[in-house]
Amino acid sequence: MAFISNKTLPRRTFLRGVGATVALPLLEAMLPAVGSVARAATLSPTRFTGIFIPHGAAPGYWVPNGERNFELPFIYKPLEKVRDQLVITSGLWSQSSENPPGVTGADHFVAAAYLCAVKPKKTTGADIECGATLDQVIAQDIGQDTLTPSLQLAVEDPGANASNCGEGYSCVYTHSISWAAPTRPLPMQVNPQVVFEELFGDGGTPAERLSRRTQQRSILDSVLGSLDTLEGKVGASDRVRIDQYLEDVREIERRLQIATKKSNEVPAMAMPYGVPESFGEHIRLQFDLLALAFQGDISRVATLLYARDLTGRVYPDSGTEISFHGGSHHAEDPGRIAQYAKLNQYHVKTVAYLAEKLRSIPDGDGTLLDHSLILFGSNMGDSNQHLHYDVPHILIGGASGRLKGNRHLAFPSRTVPTGNLLLSIADLYDIHLESFGDSTGRIANL
Repeated sequence: MAFISNKTLPRRTFLRGVGATVALPLLEAMLPAVGSVARAATLSPTRFTGIFIPHGAAPGYWVPNGERNFELPFIYKPLEKVRDQLVITSGLWSQSSENPPGVTGADHFVAAAYLCAVKPKKTTGADIECGATLDQVIAQDIGQDTLTPSLQLAVEDPGANASNCGEGYSCVYTHSISWAAPTRPLPMQVNPQVVFEELFGDGGTPAERLSRRTQQRSILDSVLGSLDTLEGKVGASDRVRIDQYLEDVREIERRLQIATKKSNEVPAMAMPYGVPESFGEHIRLQFDLLALAFQGDISRVATLLYARDLTGRVYPDSGTEISFHGGSHHAEDPGRIAQYAKLNQYHVKTVAYLAEKLRSIPDGDGTLLDHSLILFGSNMGDSNQHLHYDVPHILIGGASGRLKGNRHLAFPSRTVPTGNLLLSIADLYDIHLESFGDSTGRIANL
């Protein structure tokens, strides 16, 4: 640990032990006595999370009935507690996900287009090509000073019959929504245990980490000496904040141990070691890890892939037994559309869990949600007809005061490509580009 002469802790202060490196949340001791508000702003960058979900949304259940003073539509009702930091968009056009001229059926294999607004090259070989995604553009700008410049998360194993990949398109276009360069997709990590070790396991060998996990010892046990030294240097409020943060780390360890034990049983579907069988527990674990990474400034940028195109996964907690892909082809039947809306609402409910968690965590002069931006959306509108216009996208968070919530931005159908939204989001991070993907301009009132 490093300290400076005026007793202000550096933002990059760590607890270190054997096989463990634990970053800390923003503390009062990290702020100088004079000008603390301004200093807090520099220490609380705007985090970014890009979340993709395939198969669109149930028509009639997600577009608000106005642009101001509207009632949240059925699918977005779980976001009521954060509606003051919610922007709903409608009418956007995901042109980059539409079939190239003369090609049919390929639009189920282009999730990679979501954050870059570029049509993937049709190939099953090594000559893949798409576009650098927005998360990586942001990570290049604000992530290079963190231990993990960006996190790539998923909740569905590529090998678990989640996607059939066809029409001459490489599976990589469905397996990754984060691309560092047009020919460099980044793997999405489905196993929370691996994510945990990436965030907190630095400094030890794989054998040491395995030994600790086998003995069911906490990763924090090896940093107790460093912790005692730190707590003698900070005030009472900081000690409370540190204790709460470390309690969150211990709770995730406990849940990972349970998941590891359960993974040794025969699950309902194929999954890698240490992954909870329940989607609900899995997504909450990934979101809890993401929140810890943001809180400790271990990472500032993340992406999460909810599911892969053509997945037949069923979500019992949603209140319906329809499968994701099967339910998306509702044949315009009102009853089936209503069932699909239940599934959509359940997915949004899990996003609300993340938003509310970020809102509960103090960060500088506000909360983590105040200093974050979550983009959640799909590349289809009415998936029954594979329509890529009128696609659902929402923004959640304050973006460090740059985004005003409680709004619905309604665009005329087939006029505003999703590239315009991505370009405008980059502006919120002071990354001013001439264009992004298929953009034709900026969203003036974002």
